[in-house]
Amino acid sequence: MICAGIDAGSRAIKIVLMDGDNNQVIATTAVDQGVDQEALAKALLDGLLASCGIDKGRLSRVVATGYGRSILSFADTTVTEITCHAVGVRHLVPDAATVIDIGGQDSKLIRLSSSGAVRDFAMNDRCAAGTGRFLEVVASRLDVELAELGRLAAASVSPAIISSMCVVFAETEIIGLLASGALPEDIVAGVQTAIAQRIAAMAGRCVESPVLFTGGVALISGMDATLSVALDQPVTVAPQPQMTGALGAALLAARHPADAPV
Repeated sequence: MICAGIDAGSRAIKIVLMDGDNNQVIATTAVDQGVDQEALAKALLDGLLASCGIDKGRLSRVVATGYGRSILSFADTTVTEITCHAVGVRHLVPDAATVIDIGGQDSKLIRLSSSGAVRDFAMNDRCAAGTGRFLEVVASRLDVELAELGRLAAASVSPAIISSMCVVFAETEIIGLLASGALPEDIVAGVQTAIAQRIAAMAGRCVESPVLFTGGVALISGMDATLSVALDQPVTVAPQPQMTGALGAALLAARHPADAPV
């Protein structure tokens, strides 16, 4: 049984193709979002099947998740990101207790039970501070690639204090810091610390280990260490952290026949 999980995020579309008979991942892919999300997701899925030599008729079930999941009319069903990240992390690290997911437009903290079920969660989806969008604004202002932020932060000796947790005001603050002679690496380190502190505030005092870090922001080197300091807990980046939601969706697709609800 061939299944697919699609995470239509705010910044990228991620797909996991899976052999549902043994929960083995066949292939994965991710591309930046386009104007027509549904057409892009459909073309991406068709291309992934073709590259694996799998006829489209063998695809038994597609589960969609993410910011744009409701747009994907070809999916058999949709599931929330919270559930999909919990299922994906549970598959990767069976004893995981806490999931921190930081994507392009929101950040989430999910607490899992010993069985892997969602106990509760907190989510920031009303403000770009504490999300990948914040880092994109910083990268643009400093005229560097997003992937370079981790390297810059690692070179910081005296991280800047970023007091504004609104992206608009924080950008103004960064302009002021640059004008006063602050180094780019110190600004980036300060921004990473501000994001980690926002996640810690959202988490409160009850963060249980193991803590898994998922989402596109987890790909930025050093962000896990900054979170570890803010949470006073070791934080581990999940394998292929950007794909965790799509993995969970694929696993849910494999669990349920095509005519059964998830």
